[in-house]
Amino acid sequence: MAKKVAAFDTVVCTFSLCAIPDEGQAIAEMKRVLRPGGRLFLADHVRGSALPTRVVQRLLEVVTIPLGGEHFLRRPYEQVRSAGFEIERQERFNLGVVERVTARKSDGK
Repeated sequence: MAKKVAAFDTVVCTFSLCAIPDEGQAIAEMKRVLRPGGRLFLADHVRGSALPTRVVQRLLEVVTIPLGGEHFLRRPYEQVRSAGFEIERQERFNLGVVERVTARKSDGK
């Protein structure tokens, strides 16, 4: 049985990609189920803007990844862009450790 594609107008994912083992595969699945022109809304923990913040995040990952799979040094924005989404808006908050992305699946794919 074939997988249904292009079934949704919108995908919302908040503070989840940081805990998914393969965020690239998750984003590919979001793209697969979106209709052409569909929108993707993401908010997640990301790699901080400042080096001291990233050092603390890396130290936290030593504990959080083995215990719960929680990643702090990822950048979903980069994965979304490389997956072929059109980025509409991208914002970072709280020392650059929280990122919000709004993207659209192109009409042609």
